[in-house]
Amino acid sequence: MFFATDVSTVSHGIQLAVAPVFLLTAVAGMIGTVAGRLARIIDRARALEGRIEAAPLDNPMHHAFDELKQLRLRGRLVNICIALLTLCAILIGLTIVALFLGETTEIQSFKVATILFLAGVGSFLLALVGFFTETVIATRILKFGHASRQARP
Repeated sequence: MFFATDVSTVSHGIQLAVAPVFLLTAVAGMIGTVAGRLARIIDRARALEGRIEAAPLDNPMHHAFDELKQLRLRGRLVNICIALLTLCAILIGLTIVALFLGETTEIQSFKVATILFLAGVGSFLLALVGFFTETVIATRILKFGHASRQARP
C-alpha cells in the first residue's frame, strides 16, 4: 500500500476529511441535548414513583401510573435517539478515515465513504425524528395535565 508523502496531497486529504467533522459537532450537541432530556425524564419518573409509594392504599394514583407509562415511552424514544446519534458519529468517523485514506493512499474508498456518509446522515435524520416525537409526547403530557387540573373542583 502506497502512502503519499507529498505535503499538498496530505493537506488536501485533511481538508477533504475535515468537512464531515462539522456534522460530528452537531451530533455532539444533539447527544448533549437528548441526554439532558433523558435525565429529566428519569428525575420525573423517580419523583412519581416516590409519590406512588407514599400514597395511601385507597388512592390508586391512576394519573401517576399513566404518566409513568408515557415517561417510559419517552425514555425508550430518547434511548433510540442516543443510539442513532452514536451510530451517526461512528459512521461519520469512518467516513473521515475512508476519505483520508482514499486521498493519501492508493485505496479507492470514494464509494465506501459515500455510503458511510449517507448512512450517517440517515441515522442523524432518524434521530431528529425520534427527538421531535419525544417532544410532541412531552407536550401532550403537559396539555393533558393542564386540562385535568382545570376539570377538578
